[in-house]
Amino acid sequence: MSLSSPVQESGAEASQAEPALRMLFHQLNNQLGIVLAHAELLEAKAPDAAYRARSAQVIRSVLDAMGTAKEIRRRSEPQGTV
Repeated sequence: MSLSSPVQESGAEASQAEPALRMLFHQLNNQLGIVLAHAELLEAKAPDAAYRARSAQVIRSVLDAMGTAKEIRRRSEPQGTV
């Protein structure tokens, strides 16, 4: 798989790469969502403040990762698409 931007590829290559990229972003968001749900459960069931703090850090990190993935997707889309 090429790491070049779809904007830099020919029209045919970009149209083939775009669905694959969308699928990868969808899969990444699903996986991050699962990690987030588990971290939230761990936070809710934490026996003490130290465990809650660790769980909260994981939650913040996953949310940051989700934001980063969203930004990468936005930047990888050809100009003019939403």
